[in-house]
Amino acid sequence: MSVKWTSVILLIQLSFYFSSGSCGKVLVWAAEYSHWMNMKTILEELLQRGHEVTALASSASILFDPDNSSALKIEVFPTSLPKPEFENIVTQEIKRWIELPKDTFWLYFSQIQEIMWKFGDIYRDFCKDVVSNKKLMKKLQESRFDVVFADAIFPCSELLAELFNIPLVYSLRFTPGYVFEKHCGGFLFPPSYVPVVMSELSDQMTFMERVKNMIHMLYFDFCFQLYDMKKWDQFYSEVLGRPTTLSETMGKADIWLIRNSWNFQFPHPLLPNVDFIGGLLCKPAKPLPKEMEEFVQSSGENGVVVFTLGSVVTNMKEERANVIASALAQIPQKVLWRFDGNKPDTLGLNTRLYKWIPQNDLLGHPKTRLLYISSGANGIWPIYHGVPIVGIPLFADNLDKCLRNEYPIFHDVTISHCIKTTHIPHKYIYKENVMKLSRIQHDQPVKPLDRAVFWIEFVMRHKGAKHLRPAAHDLTWFQYHSLDVIGFLLACVATVIFIIMKCCLFCFWKFARKGKKGKSD
Repeated sequence: MSVKWTSVILLIQLSFYFSSGSCGKVLVWAAEYSHWMNMKTILEELLQRGHEVTALASSASILFDPDNSSALKIEVFPTSLPKPEFENIVTQEIKRWIELPKDTFWLYFSQIQEIMWKFGDIYRDFCKDVVSNKKLMKKLQESRFDVVFADAIFPCSELLAELFNIPLVYSLRFTPGYVFEKHCGGFLFPPSYVPVVMSELSDQMTFMERVKNMIHMLYFDFCFQLYDMKKWDQFYSEVLGRPTTLSETMGKADIWLIRNSWNFQFPHPLLPNVDFIGGLLCKPAKPLPKEMEEFVQSSGENGVVVFTLGSVVTNMKEERANVIASALAQIPQKVLWRFDGNKPDTLGLNTRLYKWIPQNDLLGHPKTRLLYISSGANGIWPIYHGVPIVGIPLFADNLDKCLRNEYPIFHDVTISHCIKTTHIPHKYIYKENVMKLSRIQHDQPVKPLDRAVFWIEFVMRHKGAKHLRPAAHDLTWFQYHSLDVIGFLLACVATVIFIIMKCCLFCFWKFARKGKKGKSD
């Protein structure tokens, strides 16, 4: 068959495929920062496959451009919180988290709790602004979406899915203490061998470490989530007009897509409606911008070092910036530093500052020798490209991931020493480890992005995936732990023992009475 006729037949097949209703409508409850970067990658792939995608974002959203010209539709709803104020709150609370004292357990975690409650109050207000906007809700209802896609750490999507009676797919990195995963998703995290996120433990725990892990788990279970959940429970009950809880509503999600990889995760039991899609943004490197490529090439045999503390931490104290700049100035490599602030006085000639760097493309460059990173949500990039890493953990699960992957770890007090002692190529004692992780990351039958898109399309094709949800969601807490069954069995055993004892006492009494009667005769 000629190429011409093959092309015609292929076009006919494609037109039939798209006209048959195979493509659907996706409603997105938008996230921020790295959360949105990962979601956007999935959405762009859905758009390429012909699906219609609408992102629901507040007028205070930091990342969205209402004039964006892409195929992604953005539905902006008005909110009472001004954008500059929201951005300032995010910056201040993240800064507060980074500077929290870790030497006192209760002080550290109680302040994290306050930070999370602060964001919870903000997003609850955003959610109220959406559901109370009758014009917007009517428009969304008439659009007849096939699925809601959201990051579980920003609640409200489950309420929209319930109101519109459509399936829900979550994309999630983690929640503190795995609270949502456990109480809403039914995930299993046995504390005997699965360390609680942010506990800074590994899965090889001593007895006292298991005690510490149990304390972390109990803290998050009872002190962290229960109090704040009451506000969400009351709000959802008012909107739906019936008693409900956030856990119950989130538990109706059809699929949970965890933006993680086993490289970053300690093994634990998984449910059928859970899949790991870590490494969404990983892809072969593209050419660098001309100016950046020239700077990288000027490094010669020494190569370049990349220094970045993630998408959230773009600025820092002047004193700290000068310490870092001074240390970077003393190494033979050229340095690309992602930094947004005033130029440090001690900045060396070998260092250039960038407000933004194409991190994936830079790490895939043959002259990149080392990466200094906080190990945030997209810390899998250097593993994908096999670039040695030095961890500078700042907040959240940064330290957990550094420990999981055996990165050399340094904090502020030793950062100058860290830079001076880890920059030399032949001292990369972690090169072998990162190459091993890289081979594992590449050795997958299906790419993470393809898995993510498959599950979203699966849910659209089958109008949900309720058959994959465990029946645990329909049980009360005492039924889930079989306390009613245990109580019944204990009652049965107690009854049998009682009857046996009564029979024995009766026989003993009869025997004693008979013996006494024989004596008297």
